[in-house]
Amino acid sequence: MARTWSRWLPAAAVPLVVAGSVAFAAQAGADELPERTPAEILTLLADRDHQPFSGEFEQTSDLGLPQLPGGVELPDDAAGDAAAVTAVLEALTSDHSGRVFVGEQDQARLQVFETFGERDVIVNGNEVWAYDSGDNSATHTTLPADADATTAAPGQQYRPDEVADHLIDAVGPSTELTVREDVEVAGRAAYDLVLTPRTDATLVGEVAIAVDGETGQPLRVTVTARGEATPAFEIAYTSLDPTAPDADLFEFTPPAGADVEEVAPPSDQGGDASASAQHPEPSVIGTGWESVVIIDAGATGLGDEPLLAQLTTAVDGGRLLGTDLVNVLVADDGRILVGAVPLERLQAAAAE
Repeated sequence: MARTWSRWLPAAAVPLVVAGSVAFAAQAGADELPERTPAEILTLLADRDHQPFSGEFEQTSDLGLPQLPGGVELPDDAAGDAAAVTAVLEALTSDHSGRVFVGEQDQARLQVFETFGERDVIVNGNEVWAYDSGDNSATHTTLPADADATTAAPGQQYRPDEVADHLIDAVGPSTELTVREDVEVAGRAAYDLVLTPRTDATLVGEVAIAVDGETGQPLRVTVTARGEATPAFEIAYTSLDPTAPDADLFEFTPPAGADVEEVAPPSDQGGDASASAQHPEPSVIGTGWESVVIIDAGATGLGDEPLLAQLTTAVDGGRLLGTDLVNVLVADDGRILVGAVPLERLQAAAAE
């Protein structure tokens, strides 16, 4: 089943779908893999088939992003943009671990462990659930019969295969592809495919994807900042089980007392005009590693969030939230510009 890589995210933007499953088989050690060129490994990635499996994973981040100030608490009525800022910062600054279960087509479950609970995303046919045990809350969406549930569920940033599929979109004239010495990840022999930007106009030094030598499954993704020796971001499977998970794992009933919210599925028919005004679609300037995403956040007031102000520094044209791998410019006119690029690139994009 060929895959289509049609979505681009900046390589360091660090993003549960069913598409990344894998057909397992007995395999020799890493030093016994047949030699393959980068193009052949890309083909192996693209042609991987669906097969149920389960696995455990770990994500580590060291982006150089300032930690949240001690004692920061959102007001009781905080929601929407303020909560979104906190959630994004927490995802970028914290390490995560969890489990993935993939069943039949359109059937998957992601569990992300936290100190005092876990977050779950469950896809079962056209039913999508998201549950947070921390506050015993759940959201539920029923998608139209012809909708693709694999693109509707949140949490994609927590799966090595999903991160790899987004990053592989960077492959093109702006990227040099090489293959390093084979590696072993989660007990599987893997090719170490390296993506190196051919431009200095990016904060990314390289991306390395460990590709299962037999199945084409991405097993680990590391992103290293330019000029650094150790990865700033890594997500990897630590164990894999090729047997089909119990079907009951994809059935979800909210616990007693849970606060359940029904969410309307996304619409391609124009949708709610007011909702579109509050959450405008971002635009993209540039291509590949030099891409800059621009969000017109003036209607949301996101740039005025006190928490964001605490973590940014004043620069020409706005305020900067800088990390080793991604920069965020909150422009004076309310726009937010994001890219795996130097500040000067964001400022130039803001002036276009």
